[in-house]
Amino acid sequence: MGDPKKLKKKYQSPVHPWNKNAIETERKLKNDYGLVNKKEIYIAISFLKKYKDISKKLIADKSTQAEKEKKMIIEKLLRLGLLPVGAPLDQILGLETKDILDRRLQSILFRKGFARSMKQARQFITHRHVLIGNKQITSPSYLLTLEEESQLTFKPTSALASADHPERVVVKAEEIHAEAESVKPKKKTTKKEKTDQSTETAEETEVKEIVKNVEETSA
Repeated sequence: MGDPKKLKKKYQSPVHPWNKNAIETERKLKNDYGLVNKKEIYIAISFLKKYKDISKKLIADKSTQAEKEKKMIIEKLLRLGLLPVGAPLDQILGLETKDILDRRLQSILFRKGFARSMKQARQFITHRHVLIGNKQITSPSYLLTLEEESQLTFKPTSALASADHPERVVVKAEEIHAEAESVKPKKKTTKKEKTDQSTETAEETEVKEIVKNVEETSA
């Protein structure tokens, strides 16, 4: 049974920790999802591996008990938003680590526009600004169900509950670019450029006259 005071490890470390491709992939995931360390990636990988191993066993099992377990697993992953409605059991095998990371509270808070970056979303959660229904969640790695996702909000007593709060105002890239263009000084045309432009215009006029004369002669 083990000591109840000692927490059970929720993930498995990679067998070959110095694999170059794995290190690069993990670094990209860590940056994209604003993770603190690779342990959070290993937790997602272990969660996914657990359900893939179960589904492999159940696909080959045709017993009545297996059918019940298949239904339970599919319903759970449907609630978590990892599978679409009507998906077969073998679709679990096609899930990736990104699919799990996308369902984390930190990712959904950022995707819904409550934060300007993944790291800011993490800060809001750990500083106790976020509620799911009436429940305060302080774990960025919490996996939300589809029902809980619709109940995601800030605490009423938090300053972030106001949409006009400076940390929640998102400035669009298009607006920044337009503002930069309006402030940018206009380039002055030099005398040489003006001379080149007038020369090009004269040449174009001469070409048009030649074409016109040719057309009149042929007519």
